[in-house]
Amino acid sequence: QVQLVESGGALVQPGGSLTLSCAASGFTFFNYYMIWGRQAPGKAVEWVSTIGSRGRPTYTAASVKGRFTISRDNARNTLYLLMTDLKPEDTALYFCARQVAGSAVSEVKFDYRGQGTQVTVSS
Repeated sequence: QVQLVESGGALVQPGGSLTLSCAASGFTFFNYYMIWGRQAPGKAVEWVSTIGSRGRPTYTAASVKGRFTISRDNARNTLYLLMTDLKPEDTALYFCARQVAGSAVSEVKFDYRGQGTQVTVSS
């Protein structure tokens, strides 16, 4: 069965950096676009970034563009999110998801997601 397991979340000070990982299994990872999303307490799910099946193209939300970088290692079936210059407003549960095959990136449609990993940005 499809499994997505995130790791790497932590408490970090403003201006700090973190790298999140998402280990994928149960499907042919290199055939799918992958997504990072996040959800802050009391707020709706927010799309963060999408990456093509072979590592390109990439798309990133304006709110994190220039600070967050999505990447993947298809040999390891792993998705990454490098987050730099973190701000308190980045505090959220971050999750990875598998984009629905054939859907447009702009639709942000996913069929599987992980449980998420908590990122808290605070001094």
